[in-house]
Amino acid sequence: MSDLRELYQEVILDHTKKPRNKRVIADATGQSHGVNPLCGDKATVYVKVEDGRVVDVSFDGQGCSISTASASMMTEAVRGKTAAEVETLFERFHALVTAPSDQAGQNAAPELGKLAVFSGVCEFPVRVKCASLPWHTLKAALTGDDAVSTE
Repeated sequence: MSDLRELYQEVILDHTKKPRNKRVIADATGQSHGVNPLCGDKATVYVKVEDGRVVDVSFDGQGCSISTASASMMTEAVRGKTAAEVETLFERFHALVTAPSDQAGQNAAPELGKLAVFSGVCEFPVRVKCASLPWHTLKAALTGDDAVSTE
């Protein structure tokens, strides 16, 4: 478990210090604003869908390290996927971060890839909303909802 914690810390820090796809997509086909009132995380997710696939996705905003890293890694994970594939990935990610703490990592499905580093989030229930905010915001952007809140 120590190796997983170290990997978790390295990956989270890397994506926090150098977030991928943190930008505005001017010609996005969907966007939504998400907020976590508990800790103040705010994220806007932009998505461009062509022929039923996510061809570009990005985020902007401010948040804690977990929220920023989750948004960064999410944008890498969903590019090229259909809305149905994004939904499946969201469900698997959500199961990972909301698992009972004594089952941390047991829901790390292979298709989660690098996202499995978030398995430790379930041990800190207050951080679950931080990790899942970008994902809820992405779902809203894909369905045309303007805003979401973790409350």
